[in-house]
Amino acid sequence: MKAQKKHQHKQDSLREQILAKIAASNLLSEEEHAYLAERLQRQYGLLWEHRAEDVETRLRAELPVLLEVPERRILPRFDDAQPHLYDAAPNTAPNHILIEGDNLHALSTLAFTHEGKVDVIYIDPPYNTGNKDFRYNDRFVEKEDAYRHSAWLGFMHRRLTLAHRLLKDTGVIFISIDDNEQAQLKLLCDEVFGEGNFIKIFSWVKTETPSNLSNKAKEKVEFVICYEKLRNNIRFQGLQKSSSSDNPMMKHQNTEKILTFAPKTLNIKIKEQSIKSGIYGTEKYDIELLNDLEIADGTNSNQVSFKGKFIWKQANLEEELSKGTILTIKTKTMILSYEKMSYEPEVPPNLIDRTSGVGTNENAESELIEIGLNTFDYPKPTSLIQYLLGFNGNKHSLILDFFAGSGTTLHAVMALNAADGGERQCILVTNNENKIAEEVCYERNRRVIAGYTKPNGEAVAGLARNALRYYRTEFVGRERTSANREELTRRALDMLCIKENCYTEATPPEMNSAAMRFFTSGTEGSSMLVVLPSDYMDEQFQEAVRFIASLPERAQRIKVYVFSPSDDPFAEEFDEVLHRVELCALPEAILRAYREILPEQNNVGNEELDEESEE
Repeated sequence: MKAQKKHQHKQDSLREQILAKIAASNLLSEEEHAYLAERLQRQYGLLWEHRAEDVETRLRAELPVLLEVPERRILPRFDDAQPHLYDAAPNTAPNHILIEGDNLHALSTLAFTHEGKVDVIYIDPPYNTGNKDFRYNDRFVEKEDAYRHSAWLGFMHRRLTLAHRLLKDTGVIFISIDDNEQAQLKLLCDEVFGEGNFIKIFSWVKTETPSNLSNKAKEKVEFVICYEKLRNNIRFQGLQKSSSSDNPMMKHQNTEKILTFAPKTLNIKIKEQSIKSGIYGTEKYDIELLNDLEIADGTNSNQVSFKGKFIWKQANLEEELSKGTILTIKTKTMILSYEKMSYEPEVPPNLIDRTSGVGTNENAESELIEIGLNTFDYPKPTSLIQYLLGFNGNKHSLILDFFAGSGTTLHAVMALNAADGGERQCILVTNNENKIAEEVCYERNRRVIAGYTKPNGEAVAGLARNALRYYRTEFVGRERTSANREELTRRALDMLCIKENCYTEATPPEMNSAAMRFFTSGTEGSSMLVVLPSDYMDEQFQEAVRFIASLPERAQRIKVYVFSPSDDPFAEEFDEVLHRVELCALPEAILRAYREILPEQNNVGNEELDEESEE
């Protein structure tokens, strides 16, 4: 594995060197750049010319943060929920998050708050059809653009690399795509996630009424590409298999076995009170009853043994009986059948259609119309997302969609939680082009939580046991100055609340909220104290220690974020309560996460930082 990674790193470096030389050449036109990259791709695999996006360039001078929009906050209503589903946690609700902003900026902030925490990523990126669906640096990429595929690959590579960091080691990503970039996306994902972590390309039947415009083929399917972060043996769960009451216990290709049945383990439909030992069966199967069978009240009153070409051995028989499987003899032929009461869910097939309980684009459009929204092209049906989310079987998973569009993923998560009592949490990211974040994505899910009325007058109850918080990406200067460090610390409060899942502010009235803020997730949950920058840090440390000492003992340590000009969290000042806290220096914790992912910084202010460090 190390040798493979070393080889891959060498290949990546070589590719970057070649493409950098191509980009630096003044002798080549844009079309010639694209042509040369394509020729190299045929020789060396997937290649593209890296061109900085405007949103990426901004990160060279500024650092992204998340700021909540409090007026859009939706808190749960427990009285309207279904309490019978939530006996274990009757007064809890998942905190869902909607981030308005460019997803490259938002993913950068999530690299601090959620690195290695996401269970499932589902995205539906622009398909790059050339029909004004993919915008790059404020202009649509046309079908005739020689740089079309290269621009899309660079765009996706940056975002998928960040997505890889956010996934747990057991995490999985699903990416919807069509023919335009499916082949390129597969190769790109091989590079980002590793070819060995590829699971499958699922084909989803997107329409039952495909267009007749093509002279070659009707287009009924799109694709969902699936990768795991690290390939494992965890079984994907598809549909729950059902059992008929007449499954034969014998097959011709099986070897003969003897099975012994304890008293009262057979469901017997014949009227006789006893059956003599001997050879029975049909033209297809012979079965030998090895001892007399005594029958009372529709079951065997004695232990009985049979010899035949059974599908199970004795150990399998005992296991099936322990699971409640019903074994039946219907006629005097003595042929046995079985009916299973429970099956392990089947592994999902690579075709996703109505037999999987999944709808089409037409169903997705109807869903939006029923909610009162019809201003979004090509939405996905909630049933598709619910089906994919069900693969991992985890009712407490964290789901991310950073091409959120109309907000289908959150709608699907909330519906799935309501159906099975889950506590899944969802993070959505979308820009606000044409007011899509505010007027479609947010508004759709606000109505789903609050309840709505369909156009035909039918009332739909809200999924009230959900909290939704709305954030926007904002920026702090990246120049390395004390003022910027202080500003980053102050504006990071909402990100810290997200990271620690502490949304309830419990700062006591007597505490100076400009100096310190205290947040909690409940009486016995996590809690967080943030010591903000000021001219009187010594006094603030003393007040913080007194406050921590006054709090009731908790099972979990209090997370204390302390403003510091370095990575020193001032442990000595907290010595008295050190056993009750976990200290972390700000803004260094954020800067450390950003250093690994952000593009190279503009060469501004470095001298000032060096001078401060020397002091």
